[in-house]
Amino acid sequence: MGYVDLTFEMNRGDMQAIRVEKLSKTFESEAGDVTALKEIDLDIETGSWVSIVGPSGCGKTTLLRIVADLEEATTGRVLVNGKDASAARISREIGLVFQRPALLEWRSVEDNVSLPAEIMGDADILSRVGGLVEMVGLSGFEKSFPRELSGGMQSRVAIARALSFRPGILLLDEPLGALDEITRERMQLELLRIWGEVGTTVLLITHSIAEAILLSDRVLVMSSRPGRIVEDLAIDFPRPRRAELRADPAFVGLQERLRKSLEG
Repeated sequence: MGYVDLTFEMNRGDMQAIRVEKLSKTFESEAGDVTALKEIDLDIETGSWVSIVGPSGCGKTTLLRIVADLEEATTGRVLVNGKDASAARISREIGLVFQRPALLEWRSVEDNVSLPAEIMGDADILSRVGGLVEMVGLSGFEKSFPRELSGGMQSRVAIARALSFRPGILLLDEPLGALDEITRERMQLELLRIWGEVGTTVLLITHSIAEAILLSDRVLVMSSRPGRIVEDLAIDFPRPRRAELRADPAFVGLQERLRKSLEG
């Protein structure tokens, strides 16, 4: 396959890819200060998949953006591969995928995937574009434009683009949230396949309990604002995971447990 060299060099010196320590975030507004996050402590092991679920407005995306160095914490700190988040961003250790693929309509699939290469001036990325397109299942659509693609295919392009510079950490903010249920379930399995091939650490924000359980090694539950982690649940189902797992009584039981945790 063309993607044989897409894996990244993991920092084995510190097995915590992400470490969040006593992190709080307060937004100032004319109506008064709003505390979005309060004293978050979190460790995410290198190579693992961790998902966060929580009610709307609890600060899930704010936490993700702070890890990505797109927002500043009010107090506390974030370490990515043992270094400050801003240093990790500058050294290209973090990839991002948002709910909307944010593709450039005038660029083809391969040109959207190669965009980071142009921005970074990195010819090595260009050599991986074909393998990335193949890996996400879009061979034959290299010259297609976003308007010619389904929602699921556009999400694949966004994932390939985020992986193009081989980040050790992939941050996913509801990347499948805009898809219909059938497409979403198929894309969940595709994400598992891609993750299995690349081996990057993943932090996923999702509103779907079932999605979180199917994909993750751990599921974190956040409380209503100010967001705090109120449960850290290990998911011990063996990998690789199949669609049939969703009907397993143990899977259903975990869904109920997480639902009660969210309600509580």
